[in-house]
Amino acid sequence: MTDLIERARIWIAGDPDPTTRAELERIVAEGDLAELETRMNTTLEFGTAGIRGKVGAGPGRMNRAVVIRTTHGLARYLLTGDDADSEIRVVIGFDARPTSRQFAEDAAGVLAAADIAVHYFPDMAPTPLVAFAAKHLVVSAAVVVTASHNPPEDNGYKVYGSDASQIVSPTDHAIQEGIATAPPASSIGRVEDVFAGASALVTPVPEDIVDRYWDEVSATRSRRTGSQLSIVYTPIHGVGLKTFFEVMRRAGHEEVEAVPEQAEPDGTFPTVDFPNPEEPGALDLALDLSRRRSADLLLANDPDADRLAVVVPHAGQWRPLSGNEVGVLLGDYLLRNDPQPTSAIVASSIVSSPMLRSVATSYGARYEPTLTGFKWIVRAGLSLQEELGGRFVFGYEEALGYTVGSAVRDKDGISAGLLFTDLTADLADSGASILDRLVELWRAHGLWVSAQTSIASTGPGGQGAMGDAVDRLAGAPPDLVAGMAVTAVTDYRHGAGQRPPWLGTQDLVELSLGDQGRILVRPSGTEPKLKVYVDLRGEVGDEPDNDHAALSTRAMEVGEIIGDGIDLRA
Repeated sequence: MTDLIERARIWIAGDPDPTTRAELERIVAEGDLAELETRMNTTLEFGTAGIRGKVGAGPGRMNRAVVIRTTHGLARYLLTGDDADSEIRVVIGFDARPTSRQFAEDAAGVLAAADIAVHYFPDMAPTPLVAFAAKHLVVSAAVVVTASHNPPEDNGYKVYGSDASQIVSPTDHAIQEGIATAPPASSIGRVEDVFAGASALVTPVPEDIVDRYWDEVSATRSRRTGSQLSIVYTPIHGVGLKTFFEVMRRAGHEEVEAVPEQAEPDGTFPTVDFPNPEEPGALDLALDLSRRRSADLLLANDPDADRLAVVVPHAGQWRPLSGNEVGVLLGDYLLRNDPQPTSAIVASSIVSSPMLRSVATSYGARYEPTLTGFKWIVRAGLSLQEELGGRFVFGYEEALGYTVGSAVRDKDGISAGLLFTDLTADLADSGASILDRLVELWRAHGLWVSAQTSIASTGPGGQGAMGDAVDRLAGAPPDLVAGMAVTAVTDYRHGAGQRPPWLGTQDLVELSLGDQGRILVRPSGTEPKLKVYVDLRGEVGDEPDNDHAALSTRAMEVGEIIGDGIDLRA
């Protein structure tokens, strides 16, 4: 107890923010040791592209002291890394959460004190636009202060590398080492008020950055006109509306109406419990407006606008499209309109539907599976582009993330929304719908459905129990699952040397069901759960909706069978 309180007092002494100093002082004064342990005995580790967590005082929370020390680690990496002898410049952007602007200015101030030039977005900006600016301005790194679609109490700090894509190992480890050895935040050099002009090294991004983004996004389009489609859009209180509307206006899709209650940026997210378009209830207001307007299409971005959700009218109802369905439709659309599809490269995360592989093969395009995360999808695309002399045209992951063309080397919900609108308009011009095209693809490539389930691991040793369960499944897989033969087992914890770097070691086991599909099992990276992904392939008959519903039910049953057979207590 004495050590815990002493460490808290040391942190308080090094915290430059009076608000979080007072917060931690209060916890110490109240003797709330349980709360103090959550603040002091955990540290936000620099991992997948950065850090993310609940806002509050202490090293286990997101706060100014953590941001300052994290930026110190980034600056140290930039000043001692491979590009140390070249001009070092960093782009910084931020979302609408209450602490984001201050965190971004603190980051810029630390970089300026280290004699590193900064281009910053003066106002909140979509993550894809910041990522585009990093590529367009050819900088050494980019930082976006955002917690994306996390709960309102969270914030985060995302980093892009010199190739304008999310960082991978060993870069993340090098930055983490710099953070671990950083002095107290109050001892780190920092220029204050840099967004008010206090440092000549900190300047706004060029005013034409949206123009340049549009130039590259519009080059991806095969449709050269707009449409009269009635479109309902929601940014879910995020930062996507201004850029999304501008892109749609320039494309000629002018009948776009935003959900008024969710149109303006508000990091407290007053109309939703959880600002994720995948969550139940998040799109209720948008659906209500779509019904009243008899809209042709509903599009939603998450709060930092890097993901896209799509809902379409069908058979008198509004049908949400899964991330896999949107991914396959966009991939097919881009390849179908590509003048040289045999030189095209597409990629998707390994837990996304295998259907994209079949679609790509039919066009003679190269398909590549990757580990989960856009840092791997983009790395695969760019590496193969250089190696094969082809063109990386599309990548997606089932969690509503898509990249179209080469404008942004990360997921981009704005350009994906534009291209999906173009697809919808092209189909409408010929008297067809999105579901009509989806059924055509099912007839050509098989009816693919996907389902997910999870098994909670409670009590002590949860992470170890999940690892043991994966061990047992890989070592003694079932011969049959729901009457389907398990034809092969792939354990991605082994054999990484025989696979490309974007499909390296991962706690993942795949049970192949031959032509009928597959099952993937892996521990969650963020929760004490074992996740089961099921992809099944069937045939589509005269009643596609019923066939889809029946196969989807079977996929859920397969997931439950696998879950019932895994004992996390063994």
